Amino acid sequence: MHVKTGDKVKVITGKDKGKEGVILKTMPKRDRVIVEGVNIAKKHKKASQTNATGGIIEEEAAIHVSNVMLIDAKTGEPTKVSYKIEDGKKVRVSKKTGEIID
Repeated sequence: MHVKTGDKVKVITGKDKGKEGVILKTMPKRDRVIVEGVNIAKKHKKASQTNATGGIIEEEAAIHVSNVMLIDAKTGEPTKVSYKIEDGKKVRVSKKTGEIID
């Protein structure tokens, strides 16, 4: 997976195309991510101890990881990701600038 929790990404296709947000959760086995403020769905929730009133709640739904692109922290533009081995560790590298992401 080319993105991790906490990365800032841009949605490149779908109903929320062009929106930016931070990844809240990744689901590598399903190739899906949950992005803050993107793909909002209405859920009908029953009242519980954590949610006393219940009702219709809006929350983020998962989108496919191929529909998001990592935003380079230095340039602020979307970039593709490649991988490189440095000091025995696999690191992500921006294809646009060639600099290490993490």
